[in-house]
Amino acid sequence: MKLYSRGQVARRISYGVAVAFVLTAVLFYNLGKNNAEKKSVVEYTEVSDSQAEVYDFVADDTDFTEVTVPVANNQVTYTQDETENINVYRNCNEAVVNINTKVTSYDWFWDPYVTDGGSGSGSIIDKRGYILTNVHVISGATKIYVSLYDGSQYEATVVGEDIDSDLAVIKFDPPAGVTLKTISFGDSTQLLVGQKVIAIGNPFGMERTMTTGIVSGLGRPIQNSNNRIIRNMIQTDAAINPGNSGGPLLDTNGKMIGINTMIMSSSGSSSGVGFAVPSEIAIRVVNDILKYGKVQRGVINASIVQLTSRIAQYAGLDITTGMLVSEVEEGSLAEKAGLKGGTKAVYYGNRNTILYLGGDVITKIDGISITSLAEYYSALESKKPGDVVSVVVHRNKKDVTLKITLAE
Repeated sequence: MKLYSRGQVARRISYGVAVAFVLTAVLFYNLGKNNAEKKSVVEYTEVSDSQAEVYDFVADDTDFTEVTVPVANNQVTYTQDETENINVYRNCNEAVVNINTKVTSYDWFWDPYVTDGGSGSGSIIDKRGYILTNVHVISGATKIYVSLYDGSQYEATVVGEDIDSDLAVIKFDPPAGVTLKTISFGDSTQLLVGQKVIAIGNPFGMERTMTTGIVSGLGRPIQNSNNRIIRNMIQTDAAINPGNSGGPLLDTNGKMIGINTMIMSSSGSSSGVGFAVPSEIAIRVVNDILKYGKVQRGVINASIVQLTSRIAQYAGLDITTGMLVSEVEEGSLAEKAGLKGGTKAVYYGNRNTILYLGGDVITKIDGISITSLAEYYSALESKKPGDVVSVVVHRNKKDVTLKITLAE
């Protein structure tokens, strides 16, 4: 064991105390420095004409970082395409209405009750409250309500319907002092494939939604939900969904060149193949409805039946398609033109209808092949009373051409 004198012990204690004092002083010094630096953290902004400079002093060894944030000059520019879209929407959206209907249903005891029907769109075409839409939007409705851009709602009545074109005109009475915005018709005969078009409607109830696209095709014969073939339909890839029906298809000048009517889709939603009734048809339909309450369309005064292979076999015909003329109205323009009906009476369908065999079979009208009832009505859709049509009939295994003046 090593022995120390009192002097050695005192010196060693003094040395240890001194070292401890120095270490303690250093520790408190560093703590004080850190606290002071934390208190000195400052963030401030100096704004110049061109930029804002933000300085952030932090307590680590990085001193400070500088971040430069550009300031917007509040000057927004648009492309020509965007400007066209904005202007069309601004000028036309308030003239597009949302249409909702009420229909009558029946419970298990056949007691009637009112329930929600369909919904769609429409265009205000006259400041007196006339609205153009589709027949299928208001079909079967007991009540029709139109909602304007400001949320106001009015009850409307049917002015006239035309199933052949799937177009209808309804009307509501705007309050005194209210000036309605309207949409004007454009010229659909001047459309070209590739031309830009704009659709505004209420898809899925989302009011006044705008979509854009192009004319994808022209002159499409499409059969609608009323089993009518509408010729010269406009095909577009502008997104059209349930609720768009009856809304306008517009050109870049904000003119209505079509009425959105249907889509071709396996899912029921937009697949980029939509169809609109051209304004050329709509103008004629609207004018007749407002003037007569219905469309004045020329007809052939004859009772016709769509030919089937079974009827053709039974009648001993050598063709299986066309419209079989059962009867011709006596003294009519069709009879005077030489159209012949049948002479052999047979029961047809549910045995409550009599069909006369042996008459002419209409195969063409003005060069349009007629193979179904829908095509027959479609061929006469644009014709007026007094128009003369060229009708090809199959008679005694030969084709005969007749000139028939259409009746009212």
